[in-house]
Amino acid sequence: MGSLSTESFDQFLDSLKQAGVAISNEVELRERLAEAQRWRFAFATLASNGRPLGIRFEGAGGQVSEADIHRAFARFQFPESLETVFSANLRATH
Repeated sequence: MGSLSTESFDQFLDSLKQAGVAISNEVELRERLAEAQRWRFAFATLASNGRPLGIRFEGAGGQVSEADIHRAFARFQFPESLETVFSANLRATH
């Protein structure tokens, strides 16, 4: 999952926010990703199971750019299956 990429989780999260994604409890998310040896795996886990920690991803005012989300997931070398699930969950929250 992106072992060749040296880009940081900060850049990835900023890309999601620029795409219109609001992140609840972003401080906790960033702390957990900073502690993880494999931040992409940690992100996938927290995106799916972070609700008990208050970590949620939602459309910010309904202005989500699916194309920008796709570019972010592709740039940071996430599997397409994770992008599909993430986008579906994002649509379900608004």
